[in-house]
Amino acid sequence: MFDKILIANRGEIALRVIRACREMGIQSVAVHSTADADAMHVRMADEAVCIGPNSSAQSYLNFPAIIAACEITGAQAIHPGYGFLSENAAFVQIVEDHDLTFIGPSAEHIRQMGDKITAKVTAEKLGIPVVPGSKGGVPDVDTAKKTAAEMGYPVIIKATAGGGGRGMKVALNEAELEVAFRTARSEAKAAFGNDEVYMEKYLQKPRHIEVQVFGDGQGGGVHLGERDCSLQRRHQKVFEEAPGPCITPEERARIGGICAKAIAEMGYKGAGTIEFLYEDGEFYFIEMNTRLQVEHPVTEAIFGQDLVREQILVASGEKLSFSQDDLKINGHAIEVRINAERLPNFAPCPGKVTQYHAPGGLGVRMDSALYTGYSIPPYYDSLIGKLIVHGRDRDEALARLNRALGELIVDGVDTTLPLFNALLQDKDIQSGDYNIHWLEKWLAAQFG
Repeated sequence: MFDKILIANRGEIALRVIRACREMGIQSVAVHSTADADAMHVRMADEAVCIGPNSSAQSYLNFPAIIAACEITGAQAIHPGYGFLSENAAFVQIVEDHDLTFIGPSAEHIRQMGDKITAKVTAEKLGIPVVPGSKGGVPDVDTAKKTAAEMGYPVIIKATAGGGGRGMKVALNEAELEVAFRTARSEAKAAFGNDEVYMEKYLQKPRHIEVQVFGDGQGGGVHLGERDCSLQRRHQKVFEEAPGPCITPEERARIGGICAKAIAEMGYKGAGTIEFLYEDGEFYFIEMNTRLQVEHPVTEAIFGQDLVREQILVASGEKLSFSQDDLKINGHAIEVRINAERLPNFAPCPGKVTQYHAPGGLGVRMDSALYTGYSIPPYYDSLIGKLIVHGRDRDEALARLNRALGELIVDGVDTTLPLFNALLQDKDIQSGDYNIHWLEKWLAAQFG
């Protein structure tokens, strides 16, 4: 087991890892930019090292500075959290070359699942159901038209190196295809330096369902059910729940079993999430995230397992501490992502928090690095907290969320709290009847 772990991240996820380390008796090292000198993760860690100026590129993405911080402090392993370097295969390779341990999957698995086309081919080989689409990249408009005619409209064009909704365009018919194809390639080139795109059948009203998986790299693999992350704005999740309101126990066992078997066959080590579009009882693979997810707390709530602790254990060479038979769902959990943003345009709203009060009570968890007097810097993601509630069933979880939102106080900056207060009053949210397009349409109706 490790004596000391460096957390190569900031904010609430850095605090989350520090807490797991403390419970395991492991020393923690925080790294920070100059803008984060007064951040809560810096205060809570056993040691802290400044690794650069405000810019992420010069601090949290600075390979040499992070490795140097390990050498200075004697940290034996690096936990990347999510975002930043969590899925950077080049960084993982450098970590291993310096005889340090990356708490996550191998560089090979990150590369394999990081490219959308390679990931889809890998998924098919492992028996994971996929969306009908092109067999690799689509080089030109004529090929795109032929492929679309074969699979049928509507289609979606995606950047092979894409993410966050960039380089993605929908064509409802051939008349729209040429513009969509050229626009997707242009966006992909600008955003990722790679203009290769591929095509898939565009599902009309799917839900976004993701399966939490865990492997120990020694042949062990399990799934921890699914999360429904269909409420999204510009392909960014805002509301997640587990288990999925529309998934039957039989469907859960089927898709979960497929994913767990795939993880074991891959020899995958650590936490991962296999993401699907779900429509009419069928699952279609989108991608695999080779890291811990922002929304992992809802899975922890319904299974009673500490996923960060398990990441650390398997990274240190241990086998999974639980089997599939040990994993039983208990109740329902919901997470809402609270951002420092101004509605209705969701413009970032950094600034000083003049008052902060976290909600509490039975079944309520608040993951945040806020405190009264803290100044939210303008240089990073606007996520400032995650409110997670757990109840015996979905109705109780919704009631608990409504109560907890009423207790949460964040003064001094605008936040997305009013969004969730409004959503909870909608009958579709109350019934769980929504899909990946629902929130965008609701926002358009609310704000125009």
